[in-house]
Amino acid sequence: MSRTEPPTFSTARPLHGLLVVALEQAVAAPYCSSRLADAGARVIKIERREGDFARGYDRAVHGESSYWVWINRGKESIALDVKDAQDLALLQRLIARADVFIQNLAPGATERLGLGSAALRQQHPRLITCDISGYGDDGPLMGMKAYDLLVQAESGLVAVSGAAGEGVESLGRIGVSLCDINAGMNALIGIQQALLQRARTGQGSAVKVSLFGSAAELMSVPYLQARYGGQAPRRVGLKHPTIAPYGAFTCADGRDIVISIQNEREWADFCRGVLQRPDLLQDPRCADNAARVAHRDFVDGTVAEVFDALPSGEVVDRLTAMQTAFGNVNSVDDLIAHPQLRTRRMPVHGHMVAVPAAPWGQDWDTDSYPEAPALDAQGDAIRAEFSEPHRPTDVFGTGAG
Repeated sequence: MSRTEPPTFSTARPLHGLLVVALEQAVAAPYCSSRLADAGARVIKIERREGDFARGYDRAVHGESSYWVWINRGKESIALDVKDAQDLALLQRLIARADVFIQNLAPGATERLGLGSAALRQQHPRLITCDISGYGDDGPLMGMKAYDLLVQAESGLVAVSGAAGEGVESLGRIGVSLCDINAGMNALIGIQQALLQRARTGQGSAVKVSLFGSAAELMSVPYLQARYGGQAPRRVGLKHPTIAPYGAFTCADGRDIVISIQNEREWADFCRGVLQRPDLLQDPRCADNAARVAHRDFVDGTVAEVFDALPSGEVVDRLTAMQTAFGNVNSVDDLIAHPQLRTRRMPVHGHMVAVPAAPWGQDWDTDSYPEAPALDAQGDAIRAEFSEPHRPTDVFGTGAG
């Protein structure tokens, strides 16, 4: 497939030669397409004339939005008014040459433009379409707007997050855009599966992902516990609803440490070497995990009493000696300084910033990411390149038909 390769992209990446057209905004779809760009795909991002509204979420990174910097690296930007006939025709030409078309507009918007998945795939049988919506394309809520916190609430995620207690004040929003990120990751998985299927069959397919469906799947354990066990897990703050002891405890110097006991061998080692209370192994309230959960106040109170009397260094030494799983309750500043954090360099307005690296390592990985584009930065070049209809050369086993 013809393209002008940005110099920061490596042609050794597995998706080199793949063209992705993304009519996207906010988080879910941009997250998906950014990971395709990381793997070498050419991603052309279609923005409204005023730009993706994620550009304005904050100004934290040298005047740019942290959201924008995070999930728009390595893309090309063109600003279009899809209600304008000429701009719509250009978008149609882009899609005709694309391998993948991703969109997360409001429900029904692409159909009204003649860009619905069914119509596009009839015109271009090898095209892979990916629709990311709030609630899917059927059901009573299909037409509702959906943003991350709304879906966290609608799916029950907030009902199992937060502090113990009653009332909305005890509920907790998960502190990052989990529903958006999870939907974007599911879309990425679906697209990759569709690419493999097309390599075998020669046919594209339709990938459909909803924020609600993605969040509901994350809720599988609470759902199964409530539907078949008769009781949903309770909110317990920095504890675990069905395992004890598993949670945060404060040391004498104020440092908070989370510990996790997963089986009876670990419990025995913890009692002997960390708590130095072997008598607990004979206490019926601690006989097994079910008993410990039933007597959580006693178990957690016993652990808290020991930790409260010891400096954190002594607690960590004991935990390490017994190979008890533990972690620190860190702040964001602690994450920035964390020795395990992998970052990559990325230019932003002439400054090199450090961003968390993608969580997978590959042979083709590099130590830097390309810049996120200014609004319509590649608009003129894209208009010139796609000025006339063109049938792409199939170099990836993927040329759109």
